[in-house]
Amino acid sequence: MPRATYNNAQKMRAAISHKFGRDYGLGTQPWMENPVHPGKFVGNPSLSVTVSQYMISLRRRKVHSGETVTSARAMDEPTLKGLWVFNCAAERNEHVRISRKRKAEHPEDWGGFLIRMMLYLLYLVSFLCLLRFDEALRITWHDVKFQVKDPLLKVFNQGIFKGSDFRVRLMLPFRKTASTWWYVPWMCPVRAFAVWWLLASQNNDHLDGYVFRKKVGSDGSSESFLECFQNNLLDIGVDPRPYGTHSFRRGGCQYLAMVLRWPFRNICTWGGWAENFDNPSTIFKYLLSWTDSPFVEREDYFNPNCPRHDPCPTCGRTCACA
Repeated sequence: MPRATYNNAQKMRAAISHKFGRDYGLGTQPWMENPVHPGKFVGNPSLSVTVSQYMISLRRRKVHSGETVTSARAMDEPTLKGLWVFNCAAERNEHVRISRKRKAEHPEDWGGFLIRMMLYLLYLVSFLCLLRFDEALRITWHDVKFQVKDPLLKVFNQGIFKGSDFRVRLMLPFRKTASTWWYVPWMCPVRAFAVWWLLASQNNDHLDGYVFRKKVGSDGSSESFLECFQNNLLDIGVDPRPYGTHSFRRGGCQYLAMVLRWPFRNICTWGGWAENFDNPSTIFKYLLSWTDSPFVEREDYFNPNCPRHDPCPTCGRTCACA
């Protein structure tokens, strides 16, 4: 019988913390003795000092025994662009049923155009809203609202709008409301939502229920979507082994910090980590990991002649501080 890994222990602790915090209403404060009423304890038992010390000790023992404790590699914008380009070029043959024999002989036919467009929307929402796969899969059409950014545009433009005039509003029951819009096509959730809405509307007169439907022959779980994601990475020649369902949340956090230059406080608020700052190391676990691709080579940190960065979309500079 295989031994449980440290990652399994982390997931078990997270599940227990969620149970105590949300279902039992104990919050996310550490478990401690009430100074006013000695002998009575308050807070979340899973976040006690004893459990934290045990997890640190467990990680040390796992590393000493040879287990490599790693986190999923963060997704980045170039990889997302590659997935967008490949999926948009997929052949639109949704009405042709692909047999199991053909799928076995041609693994590249694992999904059609509809599935790929739905998956890319899932990637983008998880990436920009810092969601886990299991959270993104719970989004329903009732949670999605298409809005005009400025109501006065209806008057001045006389009902004629540009794509940049719209935004998508997600009413997430498990997170604060998120409003997003982007101008780069492969990073634009408005475009992705609009495409998937049009495609899904062709088969349904009234859209309701979950936005991300079950793939035929799958159970609709995070694991089945992870399999599709890994197949999609193989399509563009990227090794899928370092990636997981947490890659988009980690990648989105790094994208907001390194590319969009958001302050850490804004990232914590956007990601739902600002309810209390009792665990300030959470954001740094998403920002730093040896599994991620380095932004700068080590020998170029103090190299004045290192290659320039991509131009800043706001100021146009290509220096490292842009």
